[in-house]
Amino acid sequence: MTEIISSPNCGNSPKMEFLKEFNIAFAKGNVEFITESVTDEIVWDIIGDRRIEGKEKFREELEKMKSKKTTELIIDQILSHGKEGATNGIMKMQNGKKYAFSDFYKFKGAKGAKIKSITSYVIEI
Repeated sequence: MTEIISSPNCGNSPKMEFLKEFNIAFAKGNVEFITESVTDEIVWDIIGDRRIEGKEKFREELEKMKSKKTTELIIDQILSHGKEGATNGIMKMQNGKKYAFSDFYKFKGAKGAKIKSITSYVIEI
């Protein structure tokens, strides 16, 4: 079971609420929700680690990560403006490790909820 702690109030912003749900799905390993939320041309840059391009490679990477269980997700901030959004927080893993993360999202359109790129910064703390 993953404990979710989210301080941002996303009630007035559908895109901020979507980013909250996207991050929760990531922490819980919900590959279906995540892959349905991105474009076929998704680009995921994990800074200092790797770059994943295309929905199939993205799905493969998520399937690999699924085995690393998250016990707690703390979302500190969620921002959204036009075609862009961002989240940051901390993920605590079942193996005892903790990671601070910051993700920057670009959406296909200002009104659409499909993500076309993600840039992730992850630091073990």
